[in-house]
Amino acid sequence: MEITEQCVVALTWKLKDTLGELLDELDEPVEFLVGGDDLLKPIEASLQGHEPGATLQLHIEPEEAFGDYNEELVFLEPRAAFPKELDEGMTFDGAALPTGTSPGMPKDRLYTVTEIYPEHVVLDGNHPLAGIALRLELKVEAVREATEDEIGRGTTGSGFFKVQTTAPGNDTLH
Repeated sequence: MEITEQCVVALTWKLKDTLGELLDELDEPVEFLVGGDDLLKPIEASLQGHEPGATLQLHIEPEEAFGDYNEELVFLEPRAAFPKELDEGMTFDGAALPTGTSPGMPKDRLYTVTEIYPEHVVLDGNHPLAGIALRLELKVEAVREATEDEIGRGTTGSGFFKVQTTAPGNDTLH
């Protein structure tokens, strides 16, 4: 089956920055909805017309991926507002920030603790890959028709580079 809008692709990949440093690797295929919210638009466009077994080499600039790094999304917050057990890499949902943090912080962001000082904590609301040009080696492992449920939700549920927040300090990118 050829990749078209509203189908599901199973992909493996190696993601590197422009210096060749490995940022993420999927050894086992993960399914993504083409034409939904799972993949970056340049990836979807590149996949069109390919079939299982195809390999692609992509270069994606920051503005087509996770945007430029925005220093206005970095906040210095009082250490006392956060739990005693706090580690760099932990994330906080902007809609549920601890009481005592700056009221002007955008609520639609996921904030990562990047530095901890005795009196302050640095929170970064940028995506971990913001400002980074990406090199992606993709392999199409399988293609299938999307279910009505997947099309209705706009996702297979996997998403592309969502930061997992299930465990403190877990900064997995897929």
